[in-house]
Amino acid sequence: MKDIESIDAKPLSSKATIRFQDCDPYGHLNNGRYLDYFMNAREDQVLRTYDFDIYAYSRSTGLGWVVTQNHIAYLKPAVLMEKITIESQLLISRPKFVQVEMRMLDHEAGLKSLLWVHLVHVDIRKGHSVPHSEELQKVFDKVCLPVEEQDFNQRLQVLKAM
Repeated sequence: MKDIESIDAKPLSSKATIRFQDCDPYGHLNNGRYLDYFMNAREDQVLRTYDFDIYAYSRSTGLGWVVTQNHIAYLKPAVLMEKITIESQLLISRPKFVQVEMRMLDHEAGLKSLLWVHLVHVDIRKGHSVPHSEELQKVFDKVCLPVEEQDFNQRLQVLKAM
């Protein structure tokens, strides 16, 4: 992981193309596949921006994060071969828990989908939650970008109005 002093708090962003195998017969991204696009983008963003490989971390420590809740809104369909942008940011950081917001945008930065994902830090071998290390918690606290809205639907309305 990068040195904490070199890390900035900012939303992370990456591009993707909607692929044929992920679409329904109408050429729309299948609703279940939105989660794959979001999670793959977040994993890549964290690796690229912070030099943090969550899978290497899990292999070396026996620790990782488990999704306990997804809250997703589908606003506009993502369509076959469309170029999209996925932005993500850490909203909440607690000793055993993080919440990440991810936004899928079209080429005009219009919101297509919003996801809030809740993740609990767990000891994979023992099957129970454990606190983040002091080092990880410091990084999470530094990059955390909370939003004013504490309710998903309120946040959705604010983003739609932008």
